[in-house]
Amino acid sequence: MSTSKMLVFLAMALCLQCACTVCSAKVVDCIKQTKSVVYILLKVRTMINSDVELSELPKKFFESKQKELLGNFDKIHNQLNDLESKIDLIASQSLTTKLHNIHETFRLEMRLHDLLDYRARINAGYDRMTKYALHQHAYEQSTLEDFARTVISHDPNSIVHLLERMHSFVVPSGNGITDTGLFKLLESYLKEAEGDMMCDTKQSPQQVLYNLYDAIVLTELKGFTMVQFSYMILRLYGRGNFTKESELSQEKFQERMNSVVFTVKNVMKNVSRELWNCDPEIYTKGETYEEITNFLQGYIQNEIDLNSEGTCREDCAEYTYTKNHGCHENDHCMRQRNCNGRIVSCQFFDSDMWICNANPRTGRRYEYIEYENGKILGKKQSCPRKLDKVDSFWRWFIWSCSYCFCLCDEHGIMSDRYINMRSVLSDIKNNKVVTGLRFVKKNRIIHLQIQEGELLPGLNVNASSVTWKPVEDYKITDRKVFNGQDFHTLTWEKRALDLDDLEADDGYVMTGVRFKEIGTHLNFEIYTTKFDFDTGKLKPEHSTWKDNPNTEISRKNPRTKVSLTQPDIPTKTTASSVPTSKTNQFIEFTHSDIEKDAAQTAVPFLDAQKLESVRAVPLSGAGIFHKGRPYFGGFITPRIITYDVSKYLNAAFP
Repeated sequence: MSTSKMLVFLAMALCLQCACTVCSAKVVDCIKQTKSVVYILLKVRTMINSDVELSELPKKFFESKQKELLGNFDKIHNQLNDLESKIDLIASQSLTTKLHNIHETFRLEMRLHDLLDYRARINAGYDRMTKYALHQHAYEQSTLEDFARTVISHDPNSIVHLLERMHSFVVPSGNGITDTGLFKLLESYLKEAEGDMMCDTKQSPQQVLYNLYDAIVLTELKGFTMVQFSYMILRLYGRGNFTKESELSQEKFQERMNSVVFTVKNVMKNVSRELWNCDPEIYTKGETYEEITNFLQGYIQNEIDLNSEGTCREDCAEYTYTKNHGCHENDHCMRQRNCNGRIVSCQFFDSDMWICNANPRTGRRYEYIEYENGKILGKKQSCPRKLDKVDSFWRWFIWSCSYCFCLCDEHGIMSDRYINMRSVLSDIKNNKVVTGLRFVKKNRIIHLQIQEGELLPGLNVNASSVTWKPVEDYKITDRKVFNGQDFHTLTWEKRALDLDDLEADDGYVMTGVRFKEIGTHLNFEIYTTKFDFDTGKLKPEHSTWKDNPNTEISRKNPRTKVSLTQPDIPTKTTASSVPTSKTNQFIEFTHSDIEKDAAQTAVPFLDAQKLESVRAVPLSGAGIFHKGRPYFGGFITPRIITYDVSKYLNAAFP
């Protein structure tokens, strides 16, 4: 990574150290705090603004006024400190990620660097003011006066000027080529690079923008508090009236706040709310991925065993859909693990071969197959078992009985090919909503597990209530458990998975997921429930399932297929996976490439990483998509769609 790009994301991380997912979940929090701080300051200013010269009052009364003034700033400090403590919960995870192919990199870098600088200086001033306010008796009057004059002076480095300069590049007033604001620059970047960057941040692009907004609001609040504090200190000590200056400062602050809200709201409407997982650093089966096993697996069988007559009249290509009819006159059939299901798509490579049989514990039949003509299926390496020499033979000196390479579609204890179809719902009775997703395997069944948490007022989620709901503990062999009702079984005929992004209607949040069968396809659905924004209460009577029932033969908007070309084992790729599908498509589970892997592995795999925001937020939807790289099997991956908070962002001072 270039030095400039490193500086960019480092600056973003530091600038957004106060980015608060608490606020992005509870969108009115920062606005309420802003109003509260302004209200307290107005009360204090009213107390200070009188025709009486406070410095000429009796000492005891003057000291009581000073104590009251500084005590009110103590209240403000407590509010801002509370807000900042919430914000700092996600400081270490805020945008500390790579920025690739950034649009207008230099301008964004400069603005982020400036924001870092201004925020640091304003925070330093605020910390100094806090010490003065909390330990008033330890400092001389002249110290407070000097601080106040520094804050409101005409010096370019005063707090007043820092606030104005910060606002000028966040929300510029002009339309020239140098006047693109920070939010607009970020919008361009997020649209170009959201897939590469956002899967690492555990925040959707919209959340990132809102967290930046939170940082700016908090910095503005601190600066505004210092300015008002300074005017009041000088008024208290009889250095002037400063009523007009204080009122003008408030007007400018309110204008800036309204302008920032207007800008960020418009930008947030245009960026993605989607979040998905990047590839892990290390692939671990059962933790970062799951797989379908022993499905359409490469299998060697002599053609004499592929028909009921025990003849060799046909060639391998004729056996497109058959089964094993027993072992006739060949030792290899009796030595290997036979296919007791359907045998499909047979083909001929060569008459004679060496077969390296795999350890049964690996789930593979063969490590590799080497034909006499030099062709190799799979990766030739040291064979863990003795090589098996297999030769075609003649039947009654008339027919050549060839060994065919086929695919085995066998249900059995070695094959995990089942997908849960039962509804997976959050605890709606206790006001819980879905906040995350992941694939897990239990009892050989693939489940889409949900994370749930209690919904609170203002789109907040009770962090202490967030848990992963255990998946149902049942087996396909249990009584009253049925194929096609409780679970779906992948077969040669029924192996398609629909890929869709589904979203709730306005005013609804996601409270469940499930899969259902549409013909030969497995189709994804989400459960949505209406809620009240102000109370946070769910309305279970207003719940509905949402899906996309389109098929590849639909007249309007038919589904298209995502094809896998010569797919190798997904975990072998060294390049990061990228989305390869879009909504209204489907993919078929199939076998790995015959030449690369002897068709021993079912692909794609399933991404089993936890998909969750850095801090739990309610979702408006979810999706299932495919990610990968060309010539690799890739992964079936869930995607979550965070709730659109922009619609609840309104000016704090209308």
